[in-house]
Amino acid sequence: MAYLNENYLKLKAGYLFPEIARRVNAFCEKDPEGKARLIRCGIGDVTEALPPAVVDAMHKAVDEMASRDTFRGYGPEQGYLFLRQAIADNDFRAHDVEVDADEIFVSDGSKCDCGNILDILGHQNRIGIPDPVYPVYVDTNVMAGHTGTANDIGAYAGLHYLPGNAENGFVPDPPKEKLDVVYLCFPNNPTGAVATRKQLKAWVDYALANDTLLLFDAAYEAYIQNKEIPRSIYEIPGARRCAIEFRSFSKSGGFTGVRCAFIVVPKELQAKTPDGKTAPLHGLWARRMSTKFNGVSYIVQRAAEALYSHQGKEQVAALVAHYMGNAKILCEGARKAGLKVFGGENAPYIWVKTPQGLSSWQMFDKMLTEANVVITPGSGFGSAGEGYFRISAFNSRANAEEVARRIQALK
Repeated sequence: MAYLNENYLKLKAGYLFPEIARRVNAFCEKDPEGKARLIRCGIGDVTEALPPAVVDAMHKAVDEMASRDTFRGYGPEQGYLFLRQAIADNDFRAHDVEVDADEIFVSDGSKCDCGNILDILGHQNRIGIPDPVYPVYVDTNVMAGHTGTANDIGAYAGLHYLPGNAENGFVPDPPKEKLDVVYLCFPNNPTGAVATRKQLKAWVDYALANDTLLLFDAAYEAYIQNKEIPRSIYEIPGARRCAIEFRSFSKSGGFTGVRCAFIVVPKELQAKTPDGKTAPLHGLWARRMSTKFNGVSYIVQRAAEALYSHQGKEQVAALVAHYMGNAKILCEGARKAGLKVFGGENAPYIWVKTPQGLSSWQMFDKMLTEANVVITPGSGFGSAGEGYFRISAFNSRANAEEVARRIQALK
């Protein structure tokens, strides 16, 4: 009999969203009328159709694949140059940020990249995790054997938790102790918080002083409305020597079902070996991609390239405006209901304090059974998320307005 990876047995009862699905399915079986009224504002999945520029590009690419003369087989594992160059020119060079096309690796999702990056990092690292934050950071480290077991509140031995709260605006400060790897997520999932230039500089300064690798998840950068807020960690001097950045087309271009993202690994970024030597991470990631990944399909990469066309940029802006309009409506509805609200200004997530001392899961059940609305309990994002819940703005305008009304009608 084969041996299993015992690290998986350390994981708590289940990944957050499968547990939500379980509770929702049980509710729907018990209450058919509630099921008919159900509005889902839990998982951050987009709802609007793909931009027309993307659809046109996909149709054209499919036609190319139908002819022997223009057919494409295996593509470069790192991504086609036409897309990598479009990313470098539009997302970075246009904003005076130094990133070369060959430092960009196209993938099928930043969630995958956040987990896969551990393939090139050692087991000795002292890892810093914001709390609350996207649970994939924690769970993938557990799976990789970088932690001990979890305690009663779900905190894993071996991880260094960096608390975010209302007092610090849900932007953790650099710790006093030295850490080897730190995850940062801005705009933040789940709190919707953003980090100022000063706050990001403090993190870059800390990383340079302590030889710390920053894993910067910027999957929601398209939603930043405040022009003073950095969209990339590389806007901060020195970040190329200490940071890897993750980006995604899922929430900007509506690619949650299409699957395309990218990761930036600067060529000068170094990590150390057990004997004290150093080696560039860029080459290691390139080797990992070429060994374990066959690349994103040609059709999808042409679709992603279309997001950078004139029409594509306009259509992405319209999508972002739609979801941020929903966020404004949901924020106003929650505030009118007397709830304390955070986020929703530079991100499509609204982070809300639970009322009357309810726990996060109690609030989840209350919203589900009384308002027939699915939200996400804050404790699912870490122990510091207890006492909060997240509302996703990814929905139709009619549903956002209805959810705002139902929240205000709750007793």
